[in-house]
Amino acid sequence: GSDGPPGGEVEKAQRAAEGSSPTIFSKILDGSIPANIIYKDDQCVAFRDVAPQAPVHFLVIPRRPIPRISRVAESDAQLLGHLLLVASKTAKAEGLEDGYRVVINDGKQGAQSVYHLHLHVLGGRQMGWPPG
Repeated sequence: GSDGPPGGEVEKAQRAAEGSSPTIFSKILDGSIPANIIYKDDQCVAFRDVAPQAPVHFLVIPRRPIPRISRVAESDAQLLGHLLLVASKTAKAEGLEDGYRVVINDGKQGAQSVYHLHLHVLGGRQMGWPPG
């Protein structure tokens, strides 16, 4: 597969530095950057992706800034489970009854461009396999 267009996510991921904060997501959480929020509770927020890769593409992020899925601890288990439950509930609310994909990118080779854990939920079209 291709790495996508110049300036795309893969290129952003190559430039992104872990620990450079505040991230765009912390600015969405504090309200200093607007977002199209479709779900929120005391632990997480879901909002539409600004560069959607499918007819439905939203992100679920924890309010607590965990930088990477590879950096989680046993104590994060409840929160991680909650993020998946919210992804499922929000996908249903978005009409994705025929299925969808949940993606978590980790690090440079995983094309992670924002170092604040986020679940991509993509649906509304047939997904291909293998991904990437």
